Amino acid sequence: MPKQNLFAIALLAGMSMQPLVQADDHYRSDRWDDHYQDDRWYIAPFASYVDTGGDRNASNGWGGGMGFGKIIDEHFNVELKGFYEGFNGTNGAWSLTGGTADLQYYFFRDKFSPYTVVGVGGMNSCVSGNCGAGIIGEAGVGFSYELHDNLLVRSDVRYRYNNNLNAHVQPGTDEFHDMTVNVGFVIPFGDKPKTLAQRADTRVEPVAITDCATLDSDGDGVNDCLDQCPDTIKGGVVDAKGCLIRLVLKGVGFKFDSEELTPTAQGILDGVAQNLIAHPQSNDIEVQGHASSEGSHDYNMALSQRRSASVVDYLKRKGVANKLIAKGYGETQPIADNATEAGRSENRRVELIWVEE
Repeated sequence: MPKQNLFAIALLAGMSMQPLVQADDHYRSDRWDDHYQDDRWYIAPFASYVDTGGDRNASNGWGGGMGFGKIIDEHFNVELKGFYEGFNGTNGAWSLTGGTADLQYYFFRDKFSPYTVVGVGGMNSCVSGNCGAGIIGEAGVGFSYELHDNLLVRSDVRYRYNNNLNAHVQPGTDEFHDMTVNVGFVIPFGDKPKTLAQRADTRVEPVAITDCATLDSDGDGVNDCLDQCPDTIKGGVVDAKGCLIRLVLKGVGFKFDSEELTPTAQGILDGVAQNLIAHPQSNDIEVQGHASSEGSHDYNMALSQRRSASVVDYLKRKGVANKLIAKGYGETQPIADNATEAGRSENRRVELIWVEE
C-alpha cells in the first residue's frame, strides 16, 4: 500500500477521535458515564493481516496475538496487547514481535459497538538474522458485536508507525509504515451486570396471603400488606416490594425537531415529580430517550439524548432528589413496528429505569 494511503488512514482515525471531546462536553453535566454498570476484565485473542506498505520491500503477511483489558466506563477500554507477525521480503524473511498499550473509545455500547483506538508500544524487528528494537504507534477504527454476554466478535483496522531508532535492520531507512487488519474475540470474565428492569420486566403477580391479600390500592400487582411503595404511578413495572423499576412516560412529547417539552408533557412530568418526591426511592434513575426510525441513526441518537437531558433538567427543577442520568438510545430499542405511524408514535418515548444499587 503506498505511504500516502497509509497516512490517509491515520488521518481518518485521528479525525474520528473528535467526537470524544464533543461527547465529553455534552454529557459531563449528566455524569451518566460514571454509572455504566459493566466494568469487567477480559482477554482478546486475535489474528492479523499485515499490509507492509512498501517501506520494507516485503510482501504482505499474517500474524496473531492476545490482548488483556478492562472495561472502564460507557466509553473507554484499556488493554495491553502482544503480537507476532511474519512475511517475506527481498532481503529475506521478516518477523515482528511486539506489544502496545491501547486506549479504546466507544461511541456507544450496544449489541453493535463502534470504536476508535490509539496505542503506543515497542517492537523487535528481524530480517535475515539482523534484528533491532524500536518504538511503534498505532491508530485505527473498529467495532465489536455481542454474540453472548461473555463472547464478542471484534475487528479493527490500524495504521502503524515504526521507528527502529538507527538499528539499520534494513539499509536505507529506520522508519516503516504498515497497516494491520485484526479479527478476533473478546471474552469478558464474570456475569454481565443488569439493571432492575432487565431482571424483572413483567408485573409481579399478587401473593396469596391472609387479611390484606385481596387489597391492591395502587393497582401495581402487589398486595397492600407487602407493598413498601404505596401509591405507585399507574403503568409502572414494580419489584416484589411494589417499588418502581421501570416507567414509560406516555404522552411526554416535544416540539418538532426540538428537545423543548410541550405544555402537556410538562403537566405529566409535574405529576411524576410529585409522586417521586412523595414516595422516594434511593436508586439512581436512568432517563432514557427513544426515537422512531425516521431520520438517520446519528440524528436520532443526538435528538434522543437532548430530549432525555431536557426531561432530567425539568424533573430536577421540580425537586426530584434522585440522581438522574440522561441517556439517548435513538432508534435502537423499538417496542412497536416502525412501518406504521402508530408504531412509530409508540417508539418515540421516554422511559425511567431505576438502576440497581
